[in-house]
Amino acid sequence: MEASSVRASPRKANSRLAASIQSLDADLLCKIFASLDHFDLVRCSAVCKSWNYAVWTSSLLKDLFCKKHRGSTGLCSVSVPWETSLKTCLEEFAMNQHRSSLLNGSVEAHRWNSHTVGVNQCRMKMGSIVTGVGDKVLRMWSSESYKCLGEYSIPNMASLVDFDFEESKIVGLVGTRICIWRCHGKRSMFPSKEGTFSRGLCMRYIDPEAVIGCEDGTARVFDMYSQRCSRIIRMHSGPITCLALTDELILSGSSLGSITVAGLSSDQRVACLKSSTAPTGVLYVLVLKGIRSLCFNPRSHLVFAGSTAGYSHCWDLRTMRPLWERRISPNVIYSMQYMQNDTSTLVVGGIDGVLRILDQNTGKFLAGYVMDKSTTAVTPSCSRLGTVEKKKVKALPEDACIDGTPRHLRPPITCVGVGMKKVVTTHNGKYIMMWKFKN
Repeated sequence: MEASSVRASPRKANSRLAASIQSLDADLLCKIFASLDHFDLVRCSAVCKSWNYAVWTSSLLKDLFCKKHRGSTGLCSVSVPWETSLKTCLEEFAMNQHRSSLLNGSVEAHRWNSHTVGVNQCRMKMGSIVTGVGDKVLRMWSSESYKCLGEYSIPNMASLVDFDFEESKIVGLVGTRICIWRCHGKRSMFPSKEGTFSRGLCMRYIDPEAVIGCEDGTARVFDMYSQRCSRIIRMHSGPITCLALTDELILSGSSLGSITVAGLSSDQRVACLKSSTAPTGVLYVLVLKGIRSLCFNPRSHLVFAGSTAGYSHCWDLRTMRPLWERRISPNVIYSMQYMQNDTSTLVVGGIDGVLRILDQNTGKFLAGYVMDKSTTAVTPSCSRLGTVEKKKVKALPEDACIDGTPRHLRPPITCVGVGMKKVVTTHNGKYIMMWKFKN
């Protein structure tokens, strides 16, 4: 009897411990949370439903926010709800933290094998990474643990050309057909007939429409629900190499060096973006070189492009006028990206293997990174296909001579994806790299 009571005591202790965590009511939680600042309070609200209820139904956040801003900004006296003002304040704080970590923090690169053959495209959103192009499978990864969260097979009839994703689905260009992988459903492909348009080179989508950039210089707009081509827009006289979409516009870059803007709901070209150095009346040509990368920031209405000659360019889409133009690399710029809601930093990768950080508004070089020689601490296996290697990273000044850095420490960066204090890159190899920045 005595022995059984002793054996039971650990279970009782564990149950009391579990009960004590759950038994904290909202009033007690509020007393504990009262010692935190508003940023930590919001983080606590994401832990569980009871903590979220305690934080957002109490006056803690409102009192802290109003106390901080009373008399200095006047935010508490305006008609804007305090929740909206708080969200703006937290977003600005987060973006400042992100920028500071990219420019001034310590950097560590984690590398792991992601595919059985080389891949050259990656996307990062909502804590997930999707990699592909070059392999017969797309893979989704956790950006924190690097665990493989899902695999999506490529049909055997053609190769994957380009893709993008959101929470519920992955949309890809496979040969001359669009393929949709539902994260919790079946795969679908359209159009049903092969050869309905010339070879596609790139793809982007904004529900419900997907846009294909074709080798013949046309952009073909498909409705993903009716699975029909709704419009064919003549954008260029040469192949379309990259695309960017807004809610109303299609922006396309060509291998001939031009960037064209057209209406998404019409079949008409709106404008042709011009270089800041081009003579008046001359159509825009990027140093007679092709456009390889293109992205649009809806927050600032800025368009960014990278060329095969190593130039980066920026225009304000509201005026269609160039803001800046700089040569930042001796050769091809493959990819340009930014953190969602960030209007300050732009991450650039290219054939020389240097990860560069630019100022979005001026094009000024802010930081550059490559792997360091003294690398190689190996962690236990986290990914499905092998171990995760930790690599040290070396910062480079703008005028650094990279010829002295071995090529294996700066493999070509074929694509970049940007998240909060992190950047994921592909290098046309079997592995992918996560660059983690710490304040």
